[in-house]
Amino acid sequence: MTYAMTPDGTRIAYQLQGQGTPLVLLAGQANNHHWWDAVRADFHPARGTLTLDYRGTGDSDKPDTPYSTELFAQDVIAVLDELGIDRADVYGTSMGGRVAQQIAARHPHRVGALVLGCTSPGGPHSVERGNDVRRALTQPQPGAARQALLELMYTPRWLASHPGPHHILGDPRMPAHARRHHLAASNRHNAWDLLPDISAPTLVVHGSEDLLNPTANAPLIADRIPGARMHLVPDGRHAYFEECRTHASPLVLDFLTNAHKPAAVPWEAQQRNLITPGEGA
Repeated sequence: MTYAMTPDGTRIAYQLQGQGTPLVLLAGQANNHHWWDAVRADFHPARGTLTLDYRGTGDSDKPDTPYSTELFAQDVIAVLDELGIDRADVYGTSMGGRVAQQIAARHPHRVGALVLGCTSPGGPHSVERGNDVRRALTQPQPGAARQALLELMYTPRWLASHPGPHHILGDPRMPAHARRHHLAASNRHNAWDLLPDISAPTLVVHGSEDLLNPTANAPLIADRIPGARMHLVPDGRHAYFEECRTHASPLVLDFLTNAHKPAAVPWEAQQRNLITPGEGA
């Protein structure tokens, strides 16, 4: 296991796979790097992938102190520093998208291109999940809340043919205090005033049928970040990136590839730069 040390002395476990320039993949709340197990290989033909275990999850330290999305962002920067990576593309989903917002806004020189998936800006401007969803996730019957979460993540059709195991339901080894701190970090997130400061080329992706983190958050973010593009994945729920991987992964790779291509010079500008015969001789 490889670790980076944060300024406050917390060890953060990280994982590198594939070859080439790494794409940073950030998981959802109370999850470790296994969130990406089903799809990270989709990026390896073109990119390496870099994941980490948030503090409180996986093989990282689990201090019983307050967490925040800004602190998680600082932990990602510590991993990049450990690896000597000055600038990276970042793809964050769910709470990972909130962490990615913090990285791109507060450390703009460290982010080449940004993908924000199934996430929200947080705070009073975000669209919260409905009360029916909240009740479903707090059912007292054994297994009922877990099943409700699965059906918010995936369509029944997909679940029928993919019985699991599912790696997006939370890290089962997390201590109770870390779960509380993750929930508080996500709930306290409010990047509304930071979003206009994001300068990286940005793609906002969301499942069109996401009720866990309502789809209406996608245009809020896209409208707030200068030049951002938005794409809704048809029929996608919260885990669109896995169920709809044949749609979503190529979409993200195509965006990242084109985000780094030089902008085309308009024809008129090309003509102005031409030297006519005899000039400059």
